[in-house]
Amino acid sequence: MMQVIFDQFGWEEANAIPLSQGLINQTFVVHAKQGDFILQYINTQVFKDPFAIDHNIKSIGQYLSRNKPDILFTHLVPTLMGESLIEWEGKFYRAFNKIEGVALDVLDNANQAEAAANQFGQFTASLSDFPIEQLKPTIPQFHDLALRYFQFEQALIKGNTNRISEAKEAIQYLKSKRSYVDQWLKFTAHEDAHLRVTHHDTKISNVLFKEDQAICVIDLDTTMPGYYISDIGDMCRTYLSSVNEECQDLNQIKIIPERWTALQNGYLKAMGELLTPFEKDHFKFSGQFIIYMQALRFLTDYLQLDQYYHTSRPGQNLDRAHNQIELLNQFNLL
Repeated sequence: MMQVIFDQFGWEEANAIPLSQGLINQTFVVHAKQGDFILQYINTQVFKDPFAIDHNIKSIGQYLSRNKPDILFTHLVPTLMGESLIEWEGKFYRAFNKIEGVALDVLDNANQAEAAANQFGQFTASLSDFPIEQLKPTIPQFHDLALRYFQFEQALIKGNTNRISEAKEAIQYLKSKRSYVDQWLKFTAHEDAHLRVTHHDTKISNVLFKEDQAICVIDLDTTMPGYYISDIGDMCRTYLSSVNEECQDLNQIKIIPERWTALQNGYLKAMGELLTPFEKDHFKFSGQFIIYMQALRFLTDYLQLDQYYHTSRPGQNLDRAHNQIELLNQFNLL
């Protein structure tokens, strides 16, 4: 079936092995006579404009090739016709040269947190002179906290009445923290908060490791103009506790202080000289903003009968919201 794709890249004696990692796009490792490649088709339910993603990754890749060729980057592989995006049977495919490394599913220690944070910092720092107006939004208003709060308010008006009643405690908590929205609006409106090339999905599996060293940022589909607090916040949400949002035992949700210190050290080692004093003053707010936003999104989806996040059992999105609320409480104790 995939021979049609292989032929467009000119891959001979090729075979594709599906990878289980990654929740959005379907990914394959392709072994061919010409070498090893990563082949993906883009989930257009999430990414409505695959051409925007293709444009951004190509633009960044071309900039790095010209200006910083020593930086390891997941460059797109062109087809024999020079294209980097193939439409076939209603799906959009692209390929990358395979970089030897390991993508971790979970963090084991603070050193990994520091290495990953440093790698994401290096990624943004290396593109500090990139003409950011060239980038297109791949998910418009992805980390717009004001929008997420508005969607939450709409769910309180139009959502399932039984679920609204059941989630009363979580609803009241999130309403009580609305000041985070005001703080976010003030931050984004400030002249010293700069739009930068921001990854927006800085979970640990989006960094390749080799011999315990972080070597390369991967999965650039959400890379677009944004604020550095998005990347720090997502790392706070996913690095600082040993359990993730699926944990139902709230007693297990504990912030590991060494990881918080490591995250700060790793990122600031790469970006410290580029951030303004105003931006640095909002380092901890980064975590508050993203964790709060994720709690809003889980609860909003629960009230709207689980339309966005996949669930495998009743009440899962409500449990996820409670989990994030507890994570936020723990984070605020730092």
